[in-house]
Amino acid sequence: DMEKLARATGGRIVSNIEDLQPGDLGEATLVEERKVGEDKMVFVEGAKNAKSVTILIRGGFERLIAEGERALRDSLSAVADAVKFGKIVGGGGAVEIEVAKRLRAIAPKVGGKQQLAVEAFAKALEALPSTLAENAGLDALEMIMKLRAAHSDSNGRFMGINVFNGNIEDMFNLGVIEPAAIKLNAVKAATEAATMILRIDDFIAASKVGAGKEGAPGKKEGEKEGEEKED
Repeated sequence: DMEKLARATGGRIVSNIEDLQPGDLGEATLVEERKVGEDKMVFVEGAKNAKSVTILIRGGFERLIAEGERALRDSLSAVADAVKFGKIVGGGGAVEIEVAKRLRAIAPKVGGKQQLAVEAFAKALEALPSTLAENAGLDALEMIMKLRAAHSDSNGRFMGINVFNGNIEDMFNLGVIEPAAIKLNAVKAATEAATMILRIDDFIAASKVGAGKEGAPGKKEGEKEGEEKED
């Protein structure tokens, strides 16, 4: 509790009071104990140099609280990644459609079997906005066609799906953005998984449960072909 209070007020813990300096003191405009539900909590407000904050999540049942905590952690992680790496991309399927468009443009220049791989990769990227459209209750095929048409314009690289009205709009104007690092890591992980599967040359099927070790399936050890077991 002492460490939490020090972080909340911007103060430093001093083991000997004789070593206390003005710079060690924290500051807050209000410190009080409040009752939240059945629990008593100490609230520290108005700290100038606070090094931590507390977010109180409340709900009617445990599952709702857990879901709220998960969503909050995901949001904070996304913001932290955006600040750390300093790069963002448009959401709503905008970046996937734009990358797919550019891959299709260079595919003919690659030629050979590699061209087919490039086109397949582009198609795989479009699965993400397609899934987004389906989850929003929209026609996935129609949305993909609209996205392709919007991205055919040189100024349409930020166009994505507005899941609230089903329109194709500029994601940056709507504030629908994603950290580039998260998007890049997701594509890398999916590509590595697909590569591992493609490298599999053969597989070994497991034997059925109860099959005998030797002879005909299901025969117990010691039995011979044609023998009948006496009752």
